[in-house]
Amino acid sequence: MGGVEIVCFATQGSGSSDEIRIAELLKELEPRVLSFDRSAKRSTGAGLLREIRRLRPALVVMEGTGLTGGLVVIVARLINGVPYVVSSGDAVGPFIKMHHPRVSLFAHAYERLLWRLSAGCIAWSPYLAGRALTLGAPLAMTAANWAPPHVSRANREEVRAKLGIPSDAIVFGIAGSLVWNDRVGYCYGHELVRAILQTDRRDLRVLIVGDGTGHPELTRLAGNDLGQRVILVGRVARQDVDAHLCAMDVASLPQSVDQVGAFRYTAKLSEYLAAGLPIVTGQIPLAYDLDDGWLWRLPGVSPWDQWYVDALSDLMTTIDRTLIEARAALVPRESPTFSKERQQRQVAEFIRDIIRNDLARTRAQQQRTR
Repeated sequence: MGGVEIVCFATQGSGSSDEIRIAELLKELEPRVLSFDRSAKRSTGAGLLREIRRLRPALVVMEGTGLTGGLVVIVARLINGVPYVVSSGDAVGPFIKMHHPRVSLFAHAYERLLWRLSAGCIAWSPYLAGRALTLGAPLAMTAANWAPPHVSRANREEVRAKLGIPSDAIVFGIAGSLVWNDRVGYCYGHELVRAILQTDRRDLRVLIVGDGTGHPELTRLAGNDLGQRVILVGRVARQDVDAHLCAMDVASLPQSVDQVGAFRYTAKLSEYLAAGLPIVTGQIPLAYDLDDGWLWRLPGVSPWDQWYVDALSDLMTTIDRTLIEARAALVPRESPTFSKERQQRQVAEFIRDIIRNDLARTRAQQQRTR
């Protein structure tokens, strides 16, 4: 598409994985990527609005649903008539309610307005696409993310040796940001540490890759098992995450069975599958929709639920190498759902249709006013 017809930005900020995602998704359309500084949201919002007004693009695509970016695209739509599309991985209202319950009514109203004024939704999961349509988005599609190029599992023993993990150990692991939630007392990996502490097996390991406010909590919880059965790697370079996944045998995908977790496909899902890892998760929709025998579903309403932790501990107690290998053999490493090229092609067609629709409506309105 010639000229500056499409611009995009990510509310997680310039240089973030979200910005990389949206720029890659729109690659066929050669979008202009606008900067977004999360540390100065007010000035960034004002500057972003000025830039959109100056460029007058055919469409703005926003990755994420942050308030500053959302207000920018809403204002540009209402005042300047610039249509926008939102790419989202979370249900805004329920997510905010979980973390900031006092502003939940505002969050639900904002989410509804964002979708009703949009030209469409690019959702990470089909469940979020349905939610966006229900709340007023005129069109929706799914782009479920993709994994980076996969490294050989030959790296497995090298990484294990570096981390002090025996070659015959069974490793449950997770990779992600360790953001501590005070209200529920949880961050990624907390379920794994709690579960392993309920077992006596010495051939088990928990490997947690990532850093954040939850790291001290996991350190405290692990106690004497820290560095022994519980290994906290901390933050690693993006290009090294995959090698650490290769050191795992079973990957944890902890999501709550509610209007936050049940709507999600996380970025970790595609990465785990590309690494050939069977997954343990809750009784969420994707655990039924995508399963061909390569995952375990655990009961409980959330990964911080004792019922969930007990079931995970039971799995750790009874699992063996034969069972892991049987499930790993069924993992779809190249699922069409997580194909980058396929998503790029589909998103490009989606955006082209939206622009064509907008042009057709504009011409029809002009003809009616003559």
